[in-house]
Amino acid sequence: MQPMKFKVGGRAFAQIAEFHPELTAFRRDLHAHPELGFEEVYTSARVREALRAAGVDEVHEGIGRTGVVGVIRGQGRGSGSMIGLRADMDALPMTEHNDFAWKSCKSGLMHGCGHDGHTAMLVGAARYLAGTRRFDGTAVLIFQPGEEGLGGARVMIEDGLFERFPVQAVYAMHNWPAMKPGTVGINDGAMMAAADRITIEITGRGGHGAHPYQTVDVVLVAGHIITAVQGIVSRNVRALDSAVISLCAVQAGDLGAFSVLPGQATLVGTVRAFDPAVQDMVAQRIKDLCNAIALGFGATVTVRYERIYPATINTAGEARFAGDVAAALVGEDNVDRDLEPSMGAEDFSFMLQARPGAYLRLGQGMGAGNSTLHNSRYDFNDDVLPLGAALHAGLVEQAMLLADGQ
Repeated sequence: MQPMKFKVGGRAFAQIAEFHPELTAFRRDLHAHPELGFEEVYTSARVREALRAAGVDEVHEGIGRTGVVGVIRGQGRGSGSMIGLRADMDALPMTEHNDFAWKSCKSGLMHGCGHDGHTAMLVGAARYLAGTRRFDGTAVLIFQPGEEGLGGARVMIEDGLFERFPVQAVYAMHNWPAMKPGTVGINDGAMMAAADRITIEITGRGGHGAHPYQTVDVVLVAGHIITAVQGIVSRNVRALDSAVISLCAVQAGDLGAFSVLPGQATLVGTVRAFDPAVQDMVAQRIKDLCNAIALGFGATVTVRYERIYPATINTAGEARFAGDVAAALVGEDNVDRDLEPSMGAEDFSFMLQARPGAYLRLGQGMGAGNSTLHNSRYDFNDDVLPLGAALHAGLVEQAMLLADGQ
Protein backbone atom coordinates (compact mmCIF):
# COMPACT_ATOMS: atom_id res chain seq x y z
CA MET A 1 0.00 0.00 0.00
CA GLN A 2 1.40 3.37 -1.03
CA PRO A 3 1.32 6.13 1.60
CA MET A 4 -1.56 8.57 1.15
CA LYS A 5 -0.67 11.85 -0.50
CA PHE A 6 -3.21 13.95 1.40
CA LYS A 7 -3.63 14.91 5.04
CA VAL A 8 -6.60 14.00 7.19
CA GLY A 9 -7.12 14.74 10.88
CA GLY A 10 -9.25 13.24 13.60
CA ARG A 11 -9.41 10.22 15.87
CA ALA A 12 -11.77 8.26 13.63
CA PHE A 13 -9.49 8.49 10.62
CA ALA A 14 -6.45 7.44 12.62
CA GLN A 15 -8.22 4.36 13.95
CA ILE A 16 -9.74 3.38 10.62
CA ALA A 17 -6.37 3.79 8.89
CA GLU A 18 -5.07 0.94 11.04
CA PHE A 19 -7.27 -1.52 9.16
CA HIS A 20 -6.93 0.14 5.77
CA PRO A 21 -5.34 -3.00 4.22
CA GLU A 22 -8.34 -5.08 5.29
CA LEU A 23 -10.79 -2.57 3.81
CA THR A 24 -8.79 -2.61 0.57
CA ALA A 25 -8.89 -6.41 0.40
CA PHE A 26 -12.65 -6.33 1.05
CA ARG A 27 -13.22 -3.71 -1.65
CA ARG A 28 -11.16 -5.59 -4.21
CA ASP A 29 -13.01 -8.81 -3.48
CA LEU A 30 -16.30 -7.03 -4.23
CA HIS A 31 -14.77 -5.59 -7.39
CA ALA A 32 -13.82 -9.05 -8.58
CA HIS A 33 -17.36 -10.34 -7.98
CA PRO A 34 -19.72 -7.70 -9.42
CA GLU A 35 -23.48 -8.21 -9.34
CA LEU A 36 -26.34 -6.31 -10.97
CA GLY A 37 -29.14 -4.63 -9.06
CA PHE A 38 -31.31 -6.97 -6.98
CA GLU A 39 -28.88 -9.79 -7.74
CA GLU A 40 -26.33 -8.79 -5.06
CA VAL A 41 -26.40 -12.18 -3.32
CA TYR A 42 -22.62 -12.54 -2.86
CA THR A 43 -22.19 -8.85 -2.03
CA SER A 44 -24.97 -8.87 0.58
CA ALA A 45 -23.53 -12.01 2.18
CA ARG A 46 -20.08 -10.43 2.41
CA VAL A 47 -21.59 -7.29 3.96
CA ARG A 48 -23.56 -9.28 6.53
CA GLU A 49 -20.45 -11.26 7.40
CA ALA A 50 -18.40 -8.08 7.82
CA LEU A 51 -21.05 -6.38 9.96
CA ARG A 52 -21.32 -9.35 12.30
CA ALA A 53 -17.55 -9.57 12.58
CA ALA A 54 -17.50 -5.85 13.44
CA GLY A 55 -19.91 -6.44 16.30
CA VAL A 56 -22.89 -4.38 15.16
CA ASP A 57 -26.01 -4.89 17.28
CA GLU A 58 -28.41 -5.97 14.56
CA VAL A 59 -28.09 -7.13 10.96
CA HIS A 60 -31.27 -7.14 8.87
CA GLU A 61 -31.39 -8.69 5.42
CA GLY A 62 -33.89 -8.85 2.57
CA ILE A 63 -35.03 -5.22 2.86
CA GLY A 64 -35.63 -4.14 -0.72
CA ARG A 65 -34.94 -7.74 -1.84
CA THR A 66 -31.15 -7.84 -1.47
CA GLY A 67 -30.64 -4.85 0.81
CA VAL A 68 -28.91 -5.07 4.19
CA VAL A 69 -29.28 -2.79 7.22
CA GLY A 70 -26.93 -2.73 10.20
CA VAL A 71 -27.85 -1.12 13.52
CA ILE A 72 -25.29 0.19 16.03
CA ARG A 73 -26.33 1.67 19.37
CA GLY A 74 -24.13 4.30 20.94
CA GLN A 75 -22.83 4.59 24.50
CA GLY A 76 -25.63 7.03 25.23
CA ARG A 77 -29.31 6.31 24.61
CA GLY A 78 -30.92 9.38 26.12
CA SER A 79 -31.30 11.46 22.97
CA GLY A 80 -33.36 8.91 21.06
CA SER A 81 -31.65 10.17 17.91
CA MET A 82 -31.23 7.98 14.85
CA ILE A 83 -29.00 8.81 11.86
CA GLY A 84 -28.89 6.87 8.57
CA LEU A 85 -25.85 6.30 6.34
CA ARG A 86 -26.35 4.78 2.89
CA ALA A 87 -24.04 3.00 0.43
CA ASP A 88 -25.04 1.45 -2.92
CA MET A 89 -23.85 -2.07 -3.81
CA ASP A 90 -24.68 -2.89 -7.45
CA ALA A 91 -22.43 -3.08 -10.51
CA LEU A 92 -22.96 -2.29 -14.20
CA PRO A 93 -23.61 -4.47 -17.29
CA MET A 94 -20.31 -3.61 -18.98
CA THR A 95 -17.09 -5.41 -19.83
CA GLU A 96 -14.00 -4.50 -17.81
CA HIS A 97 -10.75 -3.79 -19.68
CA ASN A 98 -8.39 -3.58 -16.70
CA ASP A 99 -5.68 -6.17 -16.15
CA PHE A 100 -5.03 -6.03 -12.39
CA ALA A 101 -5.47 -9.05 -10.13
CA TRP A 102 -8.90 -7.97 -8.80
CA LYS A 103 -10.55 -7.29 -12.17
CA SER A 104 -14.05 -8.67 -12.70
CA CYS A 105 -14.27 -12.43 -12.94
CA LYS A 106 -17.72 -12.16 -14.54
CA SER A 107 -18.02 -11.57 -18.26
CA GLY A 108 -20.02 -8.46 -19.10
CA LEU A 109 -20.26 -7.24 -15.49
CA MET A 110 -18.12 -4.60 -13.82
CA HIS A 111 -17.97 -2.25 -10.85
CA GLY A 112 -17.57 0.75 -13.13
CA CYS A 113 -19.01 3.35 -10.76
CA GLY A 114 -17.27 2.65 -7.47
CA HIS A 115 -20.13 1.09 -5.53
CA ASP A 116 -17.66 -1.52 -4.32
CA GLY A 117 -15.73 1.34 -2.70
CA HIS A 118 -18.87 2.91 -1.25
CA THR A 119 -19.81 -0.41 0.34
CA ALA A 120 -16.30 -0.89 1.75
CA MET A 121 -16.27 2.63 3.23
CA LEU A 122 -19.55 2.04 5.06
CA VAL A 123 -18.27 -1.32 6.32
CA GLY A 124 -15.20 0.55 7.61
CA ALA A 125 -17.43 3.05 9.39
CA ALA A 126 -19.41 0.17 10.90
CA ARG A 127 -16.26 -1.42 12.29
CA TYR A 128 -15.14 1.84 13.86
CA LEU A 129 -18.55 2.84 15.24
CA ALA A 130 -19.24 -0.60 16.72
CA GLY A 131 -15.83 -0.59 18.35
CA THR A 132 -16.00 2.89 19.86
CA ARG A 133 -19.71 3.83 20.17
CA ARG A 134 -18.82 7.47 20.97
CA PHE A 135 -22.29 8.80 20.24
CA ASP A 136 -25.70 9.17 21.87
CA GLY A 137 -28.31 7.44 19.76
CA THR A 138 -28.52 4.84 17.02
CA ALA A 139 -26.64 4.58 13.73
CA VAL A 140 -28.46 2.86 10.86
CA LEU A 141 -26.19 1.63 8.07
CA ILE A 142 -28.11 1.10 4.82
CA PHE A 143 -26.54 -1.09 2.13
CA GLN A 144 -28.77 -0.49 -0.88
CA PRO A 145 -29.23 -2.63 -3.99
CA GLY A 146 -30.21 -1.55 -7.48
CA GLU A 147 -29.07 2.07 -7.73
CA GLU A 148 -28.15 1.83 -11.43
CA GLY A 149 -31.52 2.63 -12.96
CA LEU A 150 -33.61 0.23 -10.87
CA GLY A 151 -34.67 2.52 -8.03
CA GLY A 152 -33.41 0.35 -5.20
CA ALA A 153 -33.77 3.23 -2.74
CA ARG A 154 -37.45 3.51 -3.58
CA VAL A 155 -37.87 -0.26 -3.24
CA MET A 156 -36.26 -0.25 0.23
CA ILE A 157 -38.52 2.62 1.30
CA GLU A 158 -41.60 0.79 -0.01
CA ASP A 159 -40.41 -2.25 1.94
CA GLY A 160 -40.68 -0.27 5.17
CA LEU A 161 -37.11 1.02 5.57
CA PHE A 162 -37.99 4.23 7.36
CA GLU A 163 -40.89 2.76 9.31
CA ARG A 164 -38.59 0.11 10.77
CA PHE A 165 -35.65 2.52 11.17
CA PRO A 166 -37.13 6.04 11.64
CA VAL A 167 -33.97 8.07 11.09
CA GLN A 168 -34.10 11.83 11.59
CA ALA A 169 -31.60 12.39 8.76
CA VAL A 170 -29.81 10.32 6.13
CA TYR A 171 -26.48 10.81 4.35
CA ALA A 172 -24.70 9.28 1.36
CA MET A 173 -21.58 9.98 -0.65
CA HIS A 174 -20.21 9.14 -4.08
CA ASN A 175 -16.63 9.05 -5.26
CA TRP A 176 -15.80 11.75 -7.82
CA PRO A 177 -12.77 11.28 -10.12
CA ALA A 178 -12.83 14.94 -11.17
CA MET A 179 -11.92 16.00 -7.61
CA LYS A 180 -8.55 15.45 -5.95
CA PRO A 181 -8.15 12.84 -3.21
CA GLY A 182 -8.54 14.45 0.18
CA THR A 183 -11.29 16.83 -0.97
CA VAL A 184 -15.05 16.82 -0.42
CA GLY A 185 -17.80 18.60 -2.36
CA ILE A 186 -21.34 19.51 -1.38
CA ASN A 187 -23.96 22.22 -1.75
CA ASP A 188 -27.20 23.10 0.04
CA GLY A 189 -29.52 22.43 -2.88
CA ALA A 190 -29.57 20.36 -6.03
CA MET A 191 -26.67 17.91 -6.33
CA MET A 192 -28.01 15.74 -9.15
CA ALA A 193 -30.70 16.19 -11.77
CA ALA A 194 -33.90 14.26 -12.24
CA ALA A 195 -33.70 11.54 -14.88
CA ASP A 196 -36.64 10.90 -17.22
CA ARG A 197 -36.91 8.41 -20.09
CA ILE A 198 -38.53 9.21 -23.44
CA THR A 199 -39.74 6.56 -25.87
CA ILE A 200 -41.13 7.83 -29.20
CA GLU A 201 -42.76 5.27 -31.51
CA ILE A 202 -43.52 6.46 -35.05
CA THR A 203 -45.81 4.56 -37.41
CA GLY A 204 -46.05 5.31 -41.11
CA ARG A 205 -46.28 3.25 -44.31
CA GLY A 206 -43.28 1.34 -45.54
CA GLY A 207 -42.39 0.75 -49.14
CA HIS A 208 -39.71 0.81 -51.84
CA GLY A 209 -36.97 3.41 -51.51
CA ALA A 210 -37.32 4.10 -55.23
CA HIS A 211 -40.96 5.17 -54.77
CA PRO A 212 -41.06 7.23 -51.59
CA TYR A 213 -44.23 9.04 -52.74
CA GLN A 214 -46.09 5.79 -52.04
CA THR A 215 -44.93 5.71 -48.43
CA VAL A 216 -45.12 7.66 -45.21
CA ASP A 217 -41.41 7.83 -44.39
CA VAL A 218 -40.84 7.28 -40.67
CA VAL A 219 -37.10 7.84 -41.03
CA LEU A 220 -37.80 11.34 -42.32
CA VAL A 221 -40.26 11.96 -39.50
CA ALA A 222 -37.71 10.73 -36.96
CA GLY A 223 -35.11 13.10 -38.37
CA HIS A 224 -37.40 16.09 -38.01
CA ILE A 225 -38.30 15.11 -34.44
CA ILE A 226 -34.64 14.71 -33.48
CA THR A 227 -33.88 18.18 -34.79
CA ALA A 228 -36.99 19.87 -33.45
CA VAL A 229 -36.76 18.73 -29.84
CA GLN A 230 -33.33 20.31 -29.54
CA GLY A 231 -35.06 23.68 -29.81
CA ILE A 232 -37.01 23.09 -26.61
CA VAL A 233 -34.13 23.85 -24.26
CA SER A 234 -32.89 26.84 -26.23
CA ARG A 235 -36.32 28.38 -26.82
CA ASN A 236 -38.63 27.15 -24.04
CA VAL A 237 -36.41 26.72 -20.98
CA ARG A 238 -35.53 29.92 -19.15
CA ALA A 239 -31.84 30.78 -19.49
CA LEU A 240 -31.45 30.73 -15.69
CA ASP A 241 -32.87 27.21 -15.48
CA SER A 242 -31.23 24.01 -16.67
CA ALA A 243 -32.34 21.10 -18.81
CA VAL A 244 -30.86 18.53 -21.17
CA ILE A 245 -32.70 16.56 -23.84
CA SER A 246 -30.78 13.75 -25.50
CA LEU A 247 -32.26 11.32 -28.00
CA CYS A 248 -29.70 8.57 -27.69
CA ALA A 249 -30.92 5.67 -29.82
CA VAL A 250 -32.77 5.23 -33.10
CA GLN A 251 -34.15 1.97 -34.43
CA ALA A 252 -35.71 1.79 -37.88
CA GLY A 253 -35.46 -0.59 -40.80
CA ASP A 254 -32.87 -3.22 -41.63
CA LEU A 255 -29.27 -2.32 -42.46
CA GLY A 256 -29.25 -5.09 -45.06
CA ALA A 257 -32.31 -3.69 -46.84
CA PHE A 258 -30.87 -0.54 -48.36
CA SER A 259 -33.85 0.12 -50.62
CA VAL A 260 -36.66 -0.58 -48.15
CA LEU A 261 -38.35 2.27 -46.30
CA PRO A 262 -39.57 0.89 -42.94
CA GLY A 263 -43.05 1.40 -41.55
CA GLN A 264 -41.95 1.95 -37.97
CA ALA A 265 -39.25 3.80 -36.08
CA THR A 266 -38.45 4.14 -32.39
CA LEU A 267 -36.45 6.86 -30.64
CA VAL A 268 -35.25 6.53 -27.06
CA GLY A 269 -33.66 9.21 -24.94
CA THR A 270 -33.47 11.06 -21.66
CA VAL A 271 -34.44 14.39 -20.15
CA ARG A 272 -32.51 15.89 -17.23
CA ALA A 273 -33.68 18.85 -15.14
CA PHE A 274 -33.65 20.09 -11.55
CA ASP A 275 -37.05 21.80 -11.36
CA PRO A 276 -40.26 19.70 -11.59
CA ALA A 277 -41.95 22.59 -13.40
CA VAL A 278 -39.26 22.44 -16.09
CA GLN A 279 -39.76 18.67 -16.35
CA ASP A 280 -43.50 19.16 -16.82
CA MET A 281 -43.00 21.80 -19.51
CA VAL A 282 -40.39 19.77 -21.40
CA ALA A 283 -42.57 16.65 -21.32
CA GLN A 284 -45.53 18.56 -22.77
CA ARG A 285 -43.43 20.28 -25.45
CA ILE A 286 -41.95 16.96 -26.59
CA LYS A 287 -45.43 15.48 -26.93
CA ASP A 288 -46.75 18.54 -28.76
CA LEU A 289 -43.84 18.66 -31.21
CA CYS A 290 -43.93 14.93 -31.94
CA ASN A 291 -47.67 14.96 -32.59
CA ALA A 292 -47.46 18.04 -34.80
CA ILE A 293 -44.54 16.73 -36.86
CA ALA A 294 -46.10 13.30 -37.29
CA LEU A 295 -49.39 14.90 -38.35
CA GLY A 296 -47.61 17.09 -40.88
CA PHE A 297 -46.11 14.03 -42.61
CA GLY A 298 -49.17 11.81 -42.32
CA ALA A 299 -47.68 9.51 -39.69
CA THR A 300 -48.86 8.65 -36.20
CA VAL A 301 -46.78 8.82 -33.05
CA THR A 302 -46.90 7.58 -29.47
CA VAL A 303 -44.80 9.32 -26.83
CA ARG A 304 -44.12 7.60 -23.52
CA TYR A 305 -42.55 9.87 -20.91
CA GLU A 306 -41.40 8.13 -17.72
CA ARG A 307 -40.17 9.77 -14.52
CA ILE A 308 -37.28 7.52 -13.41
CA TYR A 309 -35.43 9.40 -10.62
CA PRO A 310 -36.31 12.75 -9.06
CA ALA A 311 -33.65 15.40 -8.53
CA THR A 312 -31.26 14.84 -5.61
CA ILE A 313 -31.83 17.87 -3.37
CA ASN A 314 -29.82 18.39 -0.17
CA THR A 315 -31.59 20.06 2.73
CA ALA A 316 -29.75 23.21 3.78
CA GLY A 317 -29.12 22.44 7.45
CA GLU A 318 -27.87 18.92 6.81
CA ALA A 319 -25.64 20.12 3.95
CA ARG A 320 -24.02 22.72 6.22
CA PHE A 321 -23.54 20.12 8.94
CA ALA A 322 -22.00 17.60 6.53
CA GLY A 323 -19.67 20.29 5.23
CA ASP A 324 -18.58 21.07 8.80
CA VAL A 325 -17.86 17.38 9.47
CA ALA A 326 -15.83 17.17 6.26
CA ALA A 327 -13.89 20.34 7.13
CA ALA A 328 -12.95 18.88 10.51
CA LEU A 329 -11.34 15.98 8.66
CA VAL A 330 -9.64 17.57 5.66
CA GLY A 331 -9.63 21.29 6.44
CA GLU A 332 -11.98 24.00 5.20
CA ASP A 333 -9.78 24.73 2.18
CA ASN A 334 -10.42 21.18 0.93
CA VAL A 335 -14.22 21.38 1.16
CA ASP A 336 -16.15 22.89 -1.74
CA ARG A 337 -19.45 24.00 -0.20
CA ASP A 338 -20.81 25.33 -3.49
CA LEU A 339 -20.15 22.33 -5.72
CA GLU A 340 -21.56 22.59 -9.21
CA PRO A 341 -24.55 20.23 -9.61
CA SER A 342 -24.33 17.33 -12.05
CA MET A 343 -26.90 16.50 -14.73
CA GLY A 344 -26.41 12.85 -13.80
CA ALA A 345 -29.01 11.22 -11.56
CA GLU A 346 -29.01 9.25 -8.31
CA ASP A 347 -31.77 7.29 -6.59
CA PHE A 348 -30.68 8.50 -3.15
CA SER A 349 -33.08 11.26 -4.22
CA PHE A 350 -35.96 9.05 -3.04
CA MET A 351 -34.47 8.91 0.45
CA LEU A 352 -34.03 12.68 0.47
CA GLN A 353 -37.69 13.07 -0.46
CA ALA A 354 -38.58 11.01 2.61
CA ARG A 355 -36.04 12.39 5.10
CA PRO A 356 -33.78 15.43 5.50
CA GLY A 357 -30.19 14.73 4.55
CA ALA A 358 -27.29 15.37 2.24
CA TYR A 359 -25.36 13.76 -0.58
CA LEU A 360 -21.61 14.43 -0.74
CA ARG A 361 -18.89 13.91 -3.31
CA LEU A 362 -15.61 12.39 -2.20
CA GLY A 363 -12.62 13.28 -4.36
CA GLN A 364 -10.65 10.30 -5.62
CA GLY A 365 -8.70 11.76 -8.55
CA MET A 366 -8.05 10.44 -12.04
CA GLY A 367 -4.58 8.99 -11.67
CA ALA A 368 -3.42 5.69 -13.15
CA GLY A 369 -6.31 3.26 -13.15
CA ASN A 370 -8.86 5.87 -12.07
CA SER A 371 -10.74 6.83 -15.21
CA THR A 372 -14.10 8.53 -15.30
CA LEU A 373 -17.17 6.79 -13.95
CA HIS A 374 -18.85 4.17 -16.16
CA ASN A 375 -15.60 3.66 -18.03
CA SER A 376 -14.28 0.16 -18.81
CA ARG A 377 -10.92 1.03 -17.22
CA TYR A 378 -12.31 2.66 -14.10
CA ASP A 379 -11.23 1.49 -10.64
CA PHE A 380 -11.99 2.91 -7.22
CA ASN A 381 -9.05 4.65 -5.54
CA ASP A 382 -8.37 2.60 -2.41
CA ASP A 383 -6.36 5.47 -0.89
CA VAL A 384 -9.60 7.26 0.01
CA LEU A 385 -11.25 4.32 1.81
CA PRO A 386 -10.26 5.46 5.34
CA LEU A 387 -11.31 9.04 4.61
CA GLY A 388 -14.74 8.00 3.33
CA ALA A 389 -15.24 5.68 6.31
CA ALA A 390 -14.15 8.42 8.74
CA LEU A 391 -16.52 10.90 7.07
CA HIS A 392 -19.41 8.46 7.53
CA ALA A 393 -18.41 7.92 11.15
CA GLY A 394 -18.05 11.66 11.78
CA LEU A 395 -21.57 12.31 10.55
CA VAL A 396 -22.85 9.91 13.22
CA GLU A 397 -20.60 11.07 16.05
CA GLN A 398 -21.15 14.79 15.45
CA ALA A 399 -24.90 14.49 14.85
CA MET A 400 -25.35 12.52 18.08
CA LEU A 401 -22.77 13.97 20.46
CA LEU A 402 -22.29 12.29 23.82
CA ALA A 403 -23.09 14.42 26.84
CA ASP A 404 -20.10 15.62 28.89
CA GLY A 405 -18.65 12.94 31.13
CA GLN A 406 -19.93 9.97 29.15
